[in-house]
Amino acid sequence: MLDFIQKLFRQDADAPAAWHAVVLSPAQAQRHARWVEQRVYLNWLGPYFKAYHLRKGGAAGSRGFQVQLVQEKGRQGALLLYDPSIGPGNFRHFFEHLGERLLALGYHRTCADKLSHRHEHLTETTLKQFFKPNPTDCPQTGYCNQRFGLVTIDLVDMDGQPIFIRLTSNALLEPGFTPACSFDELLKALLDAPPPTAATEALIPVYHSTF
Repeated sequence: MLDFIQKLFRQDADAPAAWHAVVLSPAQAQRHARWVEQRVYLNWLGPYFKAYHLRKGGAAGSRGFQVQLVQEKGRQGALLLYDPSIGPGNFRHFFEHLGERLLALGYHRTCADKLSHRHEHLTETTLKQFFKPNPTDCPQTGYCNQRFGLVTIDLVDMDGQPIFIRLTSNALLEPGFTPACSFDELLKALLDAPPPTAATEALIPVYHSTF
């Protein structure tokens, strides 16, 4: 899977592409609100959190949910690789909900955009949410509290088939900001959650295919 992802980002597009704003339709928003209310997200928060720590500790196997680390200069993150047991509908709901959870941590979303890239034999589509910390002061320092820095959440699919959700953060280094909390702390805040109940697990097929 990692080789495929690296190859994907090396491919050249055949035609220019542009970002477009994404807005949920009323029906999509209503369905998503019901998905959140029923707490279907509990089926994946904890498992992806566990998979991240297994990967980071070098103990990840080939079974269960898979995570790849993103380590670049000034940026850290993780790829939450899609698993067919989730279903494309649930995965899109999960992508939206991660953004909602970030809002609850003191962030505001500055964009929700979509980009489609036509390659030789397929179309790559990226949904992007970009978040900045709310401009609030830290009482201890008087500086602006940057929390976990700037955060980006992407969902990438190929011809409508989900590939991964990418979560990344990078710290603001300008004067006047508190030091950023670590990416590990960000993932704990976003993903550390109780396991699903049997009733919650039973809802997976309801949203499996349709967003």
